[in-house]
Amino acid sequence: MVWWHWLSVIGSLAVTGPIGVAILAWLLAGKSWRLTAIWLALFGVGMALVVITKMAFMGWGIGVQSVDFAGLSGHAMRAAAVYPVVGFLITRSSPQWARQLGAAAGVALAVLIAMSRVYVHDHSSSEAITGCILGLMVAAAFIWYASGEGHLALSRVLAVLCLPILLLAPHAEPIPAELWITKAALYLSGRDQPFTRASWHAPRPQLR
Repeated sequence: MVWWHWLSVIGSLAVTGPIGVAILAWLLAGKSWRLTAIWLALFGVGMALVVITKMAFMGWGIGVQSVDFAGLSGHAMRAAAVYPVVGFLITRSSPQWARQLGAAAGVALAVLIAMSRVYVHDHSSSEAITGCILGLMVAAAFIWYASGEGHLALSRVLAVLCLPILLLAPHAEPIPAELWITKAALYLSGRDQPFTRASWHAPRPQLR
């Protein structure tokens, strides 16, 4: 259980958010303006879809009860978006097999983080899987674009930026993203209380 909890922590917004910013800073430092815009767009869309699906359920009860889906897993999405990209960029100046190995290691870590969300009982399998797939799509699209760039070079800088985040961020105060999303959903829907999974299983009034 401790292992799964640790994996869940390194998928948290306190860790993956700063790593996403580190990727952005690395791209800016290398004057890769096109890739900077692509990363912002892809990662931003991924984050937006997570928020939208969570708000849709909390505010309006929009989900898929049959597969226990109440919103994309943000941990799984962010982990799957950032870790394969970091693995690819750090090995960018290495042979092709090393670049593939770097990206594959990131994918493997992201899958384990997605699994951890189920094992710590914070998400259903459907939410972890769909969140992970969305993040991998973000990473794959970015890596595809980045593979065509010939002047990426600051791999060591990116490693230096990411290492302190991985070491220090898990000890920082958790970012209350879920609370912010809940407040926004309640404000927009006009409800006093958010929808929860319990509402799916609550007994319905008998018609007479």
